[in-house]
Amino acid sequence: MANAKSQTGRPLSPHLQIYKPMLTMMMSILHRMTGAALYLGSLLLAWWLIAAATGPDYFNFVNGLAGSLPGKLVLFGYTWALIHHMLGGLRHFIWDTGRGFELPTVEFMVRASLAASLGLTVFIWAAALFYSGAV
Repeated sequence: MANAKSQTGRPLSPHLQIYKPMLTMMMSILHRMTGAALYLGSLLLAWWLIAAATGPDYFNFVNGLAGSLPGKLVLFGYTWALIHHMLGGLRHFIWDTGRGFELPTVEFMVRASLAASLGLTVFIWAAALFYSGAV
């Protein structure tokens, strides 16, 4: 049996001294964060739907909050989190098929999903603002 009281003076497992932050590592953390943000954003969506079912006065109140600048920022963030999480899920689905594990492919897919999530979010909001007549 190993001596449990021996002190080696080094960490028991590799930590920040060994691992440097890489884009794939940061995207994994961001994928988890967007999942949590989607949970909270879905609560806001449920609140909006309940307000719509409650009556026009309460719906106008909630709609006014969502239409304010802070509300639009939250909705923009929710849109980005939704798209980013979806593209991350598609990336993981590709990996589940056993493809895309080569390092250049992994780096490309990470960068592409980040760029696509930002681009699609801006495109969706620009289209929504254009077709609503706000622009």
